[in-house]
Amino acid sequence: MMSRLLSLYSLKYIPFRADVPAEALYVSPPVDAFLRRVELGLAHGGFAMLTGDPGTGKSIALRLLAARLGALTDVVVGTIEHPQSRAGDFYRELGDLFGVPLSSSNRWAGFKALRSRWAEHFATTLRRPVLILDEAQEASTPVLNELRILSSKDFDSRQLLCVVFAGDSRLPQRLRTAELLPLGSRIRRRLVLDYASRDELLACLDHVLAAAGNPSLMTAELKATLADHSAGNYRVLMNLADELLAAAAERELPRLDEKLFLEIFGAAPKPKSANRKR
Repeated sequence: MMSRLLSLYSLKYIPFRADVPAEALYVSPPVDAFLRRVELGLAHGGFAMLTGDPGTGKSIALRLLAARLGALTDVVVGTIEHPQSRAGDFYRELGDLFGVPLSSSNRWAGFKALRSRWAEHFATTLRRPVLILDEAQEASTPVLNELRILSSKDFDSRQLLCVVFAGDSRLPQRLRTAELLPLGSRIRRRLVLDYASRDELLACLDHVLAAAGNPSLMTAELKATLADHSAGNYRVLMNLADELLAAAAERELPRLDEKLFLEIFGAAPKPKSANRKR
């Protein structure tokens, strides 16, 4: 089924799925600027934070960041996949990421070993290792504070690690609490992702279709309709488009158009005017 669909529409891959190649992802101007700031800050280390509601592009931005930094010479990028871990498990995961054997019964030795490894890496490459912590709002307060202490040296005058936090709107709220304010005040680079404009959604559609090999897969009218019905949410946009593509392939339609949208999803009611007279 998949190969038939790709052949039918001359596509290299399904452009609306989460597993598209990193080089084919849409990079909005704010995300591109944030990635460049993080990259330029590798020599100094410290903390960066990426926040936004579900569907506003956090996962895409993190994939782009990991791919861009991972392509640099002498940069080691690690990703924490279980932010809810307790401190002992957190140390073990850090050890696995950075090649340092750690014992949960001797966290002090693990603390020293990790810092020595990071300091050695910087001394030989002049680049800090990078740690990405996704869904950071789920991490415990002891783990976040442990990370703050781990990554700094010489009374906070030297940073051994570059840490990127990503999470929803709860994350900045947590970092303003008394327990985590020392960490929140150390975040140097920030990006708050908002819901996309109509033009941004259209630009995203144009990009993913061209990258997948068929920029004319959709009519201009359908693109506009999808943008208008996605509520500024990239994930909703991709889900709608993916469902339409599957329906079009089943019917062997030559192109996706607004008529197909109306058949699959029905005519959406027009929003009521706030100024309409009663």
